[in-house]
Amino acid sequence: MSTPTPQPQLRAGMIGMGMIFEETYKPFFERTHREGLYDRRFGDVAVPLTAVATKTGKRAEKYRDSSKGAIHPFVSYAGDDAVDQMLRAGVDFACVASPDDRHFSASKKVLEAGCHLLVEKPSVLSLTELDELVALAKKQNKLAKVVYHKLLDPDHKKLRTLVHDHVLQHVNNGYCSLLEPKSISGGQFAEWIVGRNPGTYVACHYIKLIDFTFGGKLKTITASGQRGLVGPKDGPTWDSTQMKMVYEYDDGRQAAFDIHTSWVTPDNFPGYVEQEVQFRFDNGVWNGHSRKRGVECTVEGLTPFKMKTTMNNHYNGTFVEPWGERVQRGYGIEVLDRFAREAAYVEYAGPKSERPQRLAQMQALGYNDLAADRQTVAAVQALEAILTAHANGEPDCIVRVNGNHGGLVLYRPGCDKPDVLYTGVV
Repeated sequence: MSTPTPQPQLRAGMIGMGMIFEETYKPFFERTHREGLYDRRFGDVAVPLTAVATKTGKRAEKYRDSSKGAIHPFVSYAGDDAVDQMLRAGVDFACVASPDDRHFSASKKVLEAGCHLLVEKPSVLSLTELDELVALAKKQNKLAKVVYHKLLDPDHKKLRTLVHDHVLQHVNNGYCSLLEPKSISGGQFAEWIVGRNPGTYVACHYIKLIDFTFGGKLKTITASGQRGLVGPKDGPTWDSTQMKMVYEYDDGRQAAFDIHTSWVTPDNFPGYVEQEVQFRFDNGVWNGHSRKRGVECTVEGLTPFKMKTTMNNHYNGTFVEPWGERVQRGYGIEVLDRFAREAAYVEYAGPKSERPQRLAQMQALGYNDLAADRQTVAAVQALEAILTAHANGEPDCIVRVNGNHGGLVLYRPGCDKPDVLYTGVV
């Protein structure tokens, strides 16, 4: 009698279980626990959430107690060495959803442990950190990916399709805006927000959208911002930021993009999270607005605080299907499913002798691979450096990319000596 072949599996680890876990990772892991992950190329693969690492363990314990039967029984680790304990427990990939200034240390540990990596945006805050993670992933022969869920937004996919097919020709300039309520900065993120800014937190979505959709070479970054609500008016914590990026294209023409972000919008503002983009081309204009494409709903006693007045049902929503099944779906969850499929394809879609080719194929996906994240990370690093200089009494700095003094160089008004942020080529 032959021994049954064990089911292929990808054991998952989770670092951080805050808002983003609740909205996207939780429904993803619950669905794969219920349905598995199937593809004709690699068959039926189990994706159990095996272990989690959090600062205090409180959210993890609460979720584990309330989700029995809906999720694989996971082990919860808390404290300063929680990530190390989680990795020693044995996982095949790990998701990093901690605050952005903690991404690098956790991601490095994941790759050093020989696991595939999925990290929330922004992947890291400097090109030096990015270089180290990319080199580690190459050494370990593992995937190292970053979550930019807005690239999977149907509107943004349509925009890229029109650009890819040359229906919209040569972008000239663009404007992106994202406004979040005070409850974000003053409540959900209050613990780690000191010294941070909403530009790094969410502008990176639009930086990546611009970089991935239009291509080109990043040339210049400038930025400014406002303080005084989340923190002191002369402190390092920012209420809102405005950054400008200039890109150059193969024909020598340039395009400028402005990205405005804020997390101090009044909590009862009807848009809740208000998102808007406009891109102008040689032959057309693209306008996108989260409220205008969506719905508005008012329920006495619920909206706008317990329930959003405007809902982005494309990103993440709970539904009762016509056939009676209750589901949670959206592009915020789809992007996680896609990563799991990429990892399963690498490990199980053919003989081990062909794994290097499958790995290279998945690493070539520029929408999420860390190696393709250079210009986005460069823009984030430049934004951070400009805001730091501003907080130290030196506003109006400018960062130039791949110039005579280095790959990423900050110039201060009235100062002859530039500050080299990164010597290599961006």
